[in-house]
Amino acid sequence: MVVELVFRILLGGSYFQDKQSKLSDDRAKGYMTNSDLEKAVKEFGRRCSNISRIYSIGKSVHGVPLWVIEISDKPGEEEPEPAFKFVGNVHGDEPVGRELLLRLANWICDNYIKDSLARLIVENIHLHILPSMNPDGYFLRRRGNANNIDLNRDFPDQFFPVNNDINARQPETRAVMNWLREMQFAGSASLHGGALVANYPWDGTEDKRRNYYACPDDDTFRFMASIYSHSHHNMSLSTEFPGGITNGALWYPIYGGMQDWNYIHAGCFELTLEISDNKWPNANEIPTLWEYNKMSLLNLAASLVKTGIHGRIFSSDSGMPLPGSITIKGINYTVKAGKGFADYHRLLAPGERYEVVATMPGYKPKTTRISLDEAAMTLDFILDPEVTTKGSLRSINDCRCESNCGLEFFWRVHTEVYFILIVVSVFLCFLLKRRMKINILNHRQLPKRSVQV
Repeated sequence: MVVELVFRILLGGSYFQDKQSKLSDDRAKGYMTNSDLEKAVKEFGRRCSNISRIYSIGKSVHGVPLWVIEISDKPGEEEPEPAFKFVGNVHGDEPVGRELLLRLANWICDNYIKDSLARLIVENIHLHILPSMNPDGYFLRRRGNANNIDLNRDFPDQFFPVNNDINARQPETRAVMNWLREMQFAGSASLHGGALVANYPWDGTEDKRRNYYACPDDDTFRFMASIYSHSHHNMSLSTEFPGGITNGALWYPIYGGMQDWNYIHAGCFELTLEISDNKWPNANEIPTLWEYNKMSLLNLAASLVKTGIHGRIFSSDSGMPLPGSITIKGINYTVKAGKGFADYHRLLAPGERYEVVATMPGYKPKTTRISLDEAAMTLDFILDPEVTTKGSLRSINDCRCESNCGLEFFWRVHTEVYFILIVVSVFLCFLLKRRMKINILNHRQLPKRSVQV
């Protein structure tokens, strides 16, 4: 509390300065300060401007910007490509993630021309990196934010009515929630410390008991977690967690967690990655931790396009993209296509047969059966409009009356006809006065629509 009080007096809510970090203990020696992190992010943006952009999703309690690095061959542009995000430093006293994520960004920048995996990510994915979600907590060397709230317990929960008051929610939490409302992410991972395991939903249970509680996409999440674990130097060799992965509720139930909220409300498949046994290891261990986690981070992001099914949804009568939805029979979960290009990206465990259904209001649903191998599959859907029954005046006008319905329709039709005749007459008089010898029917004919079969 003394540290926080001094901080408030000296800074008044402005940016942290390097000299204030001396108020804390020596655990952060060799780690980036918040000022260092901001400089590193901006320097990256200048050095790699051809494949990146820098933006902020909001500010912390004490006004520190929550900087994000986007990496793509067309940063900031909407494309029919999936988006993946990494989030570090959710807990203030778990800083390894923020260090590794800056190294990840710089490694991709340095190697995307010569390394096929880095090039695949740059050319086919929009990768967003939030190195620090909790800069205030980092400065204070504690788990919670400046208000001492655990940000990984601050999201709305599916089982219990916690965090439903938007006014009580922390600004860092609100920033992330708004971020996901504005941007459609297909996959995600947050980086933590204190264990060595890839954790997947659900994080809680209905009865608060500790047991395996599977979400609808349990097989897919196990597959994603295994990608990270088996790409890691030694995570998959864990004796505590078989294969180096765990269901969150089986490990220990939590409520108000970020990964469950991502999956339920944002259509985003998120993992919680515990990447170092020690929450705050000595800074000289960071290069080793980077080497241990490098391929895991790269392979998890790349899995977004190397596996699953991807495609677009179109209308058969116009050829226009339709922002419809994709469901899998037997899995109670819906993935929505993008609004602009109507592209969808549905993560699925390989080696299985699936029945895929595309739907869009006003169109007939379409179903296809697939066998998904290890590689990704492109699957486009062309939907036919629903046909209304001709001559069904009742269905068109939704007239729920009896004898009066026909009479009201009769007068409405005649009124509309008279109105149209008057308009046409005025229009013809105008044309005659101008002495324009034009075929009116040709002028009023609409161009034909293109049809995609």
